[in-house]
This record gives sequence, C-alpha cells and structure tokens, in this order.
Amino acid sequence: MSSRPAGATLRPTALVRVESEVDGGAYPRGMTSEPSTAFVLGGGGILGAAEVGMLHALLERGITPDLIVGSSVGALNGAFIAAEPTTAMVRRMVEMWTGLSDRGVFGGSVFSQVSTLARHGTHVHSNDALRRLIEEGLGTIEFADLAVRFECVAACIERAAATWFSSGPVPPAVLASCAVPGLLPAVEIKGEHFFDGGLVRSVPIARAAELGARRIFVLHVGRLEQPLKPPTRPWQVALVAFEIARRHQFGEELASLSKDVEVHVLPSGSAAPHLSMRYRSTSDVRARIDAAHDATADFLATPAV
Repeated sequence: MSSRPAGATLRPTALVRVESEVDGGAYPRGMTSEPSTAFVLGGGGILGAAEVGMLHALLERGITPDLIVGSSVGALNGAFIAAEPTTAMVRRMVEMWTGLSDRGVFGGSVFSQVSTLARHGTHVHSNDALRRLIEEGLGTIEFADLAVRFECVAACIERAAATWFSSGPVPPAVLASCAVPGLLPAVEIKGEHFFDGGLVRSVPIARAAELGARRIFVLHVGRLEQPLKPPTRPWQVALVAFEIARRHQFGEELASLSKDVEVHVLPSGSAAPHLSMRYRSTSDVRARIDAAHDATADFLATPAV
C-alpha cells in the first residue's frame, strides 16, 4: 500500500465494496438508524496495549462511538469498551494490560509449551487463561446487552471465510477472534472452528463503513506507521509476508470507501518493535499505553478533527 502516516485525516474516494459474512445478529442491513461514528480496533498481539491509550484520549475528548468493530486483540479491547464506554473502564483495562504477565495468558516454561504442543499437536498455549480474563471482565454478556453496538471477526476454518459475530454470547466470539494459529487452539462455535480475525480482516474499516459509519477512528498497534524491511532471519519471512498482506488489505479497504466517509488513523506515539517472535514481552506495556494516549490527545486537539 502507499504510505499513509498515522495521525492523518483521510477522505477516501471510491464506492464501498466489501464481502459480508454475517453471523445474523440484531442489526440487519435495512436498519433505519445507522451509526455515524465508529471505532475500528485492529490486531497486533501484545502491542494492542496502544489501543487502550487511544481509547482513553478519545473518551477524554468526548468522542464516543455508535459502533465498535474489532479484530484479534482489537476484539478484546473493543468488547470491553463496548460493554462500558467510559474512562473508568479504560482505567480497568490499563490494570488488566499491566497485569498480563501475572495472568499467564501466554505463560509457561519452554517445557510446558513443548508438553502442550506434544499433547495437542497444533498449539503451544492453552486458551484457559485468556478465557478467564475475558469472562472476568465481561461475564456472560450477550452482544444485544452491550452499551455500544459491537462486532468482531474471526476466520472460519471450514469455510475459509471471515465470520462476523454480532449476536449470542460475547466471550467465545472474542476468544475466537484472538486465537492466534500455532500459539492458541482454534475455538469451536456452533460446530465450526475459528482462528484469529487478523487472518481475514486485520483492520476492518470497510466493515464499519458497510454498517453505516461516516466517521471512523482507526486504533492500531503502530505497525502501520513504519516502513517494512526485507527479512534477515528465517523466522522473519512469514512475519513479513503476513505484514505485507495485512497492509495491502488495509490500503484496499481504505481506497474502497466512499467520499463521505471520514477516516482518522490515530498515532501510536511510539515505534512498534521490529517484527519478531517475542510475543510475550510485557515490559513496555504501560509506556505504550501512555505514549498512545499523549499522541492521540495531541492529534485530536487539532482543528481538523
């Protein structure tokens, strides 16, 4: 995709063209009251802490969503703020993120990871800790009971398709959207199995526009701000390949939006680490939250927003 710096206000120039694989929910296409402002939260694993700082700045500014769309870790953050779109919830999310290492979401020794892989053959971590984290924060809440309309996406294995969840219980849908292949097990819902939403819609801005949003705030983890470099290590090859696909898809979706859709790509305020396999490091979580908050607050203070 062409370079589009974060912290920019973008006004795309074409008609919306987007697939629709909907888990038929309470908001049909023909609804009469369409949302105007959407928060779109993308994937990125532990770097998703930056989205918490962005959310804090948005709510402090009095900008609240009519719609929240999330993928992967963005589904996790999005579900929490959809349940309670307040700065009080953001403070609880900060506590959650800064305490991740104690919760063991990607915990365990190398021996335990090898043991898990040997037992199951497909992943190195159980999703029990992540399930507990989601359920502790959200309980058994259903999509229809959230304070803000919310959808999240996961990749269906059997249909090789994006599936949008908008009805039923929220926790299993979020768990499915966060199921990183190889790290966590696929999540079974209604007889189908799902992997991470980032495989099919990493930063799903077109979905927000399709559902009626005319002002979209893009909350991302910082990767979109940095140029890609050729891989220099074997394990970087797949990571760079995925990042190419991810950025290309974002650019395509951005270009597909109609002229009346206003897109604000929020700044993360810090450089995302180089692509690596260090997916468990939480040492800079608080710094990333604070940097994203400050950079986004400055961006939102500009007259264009």
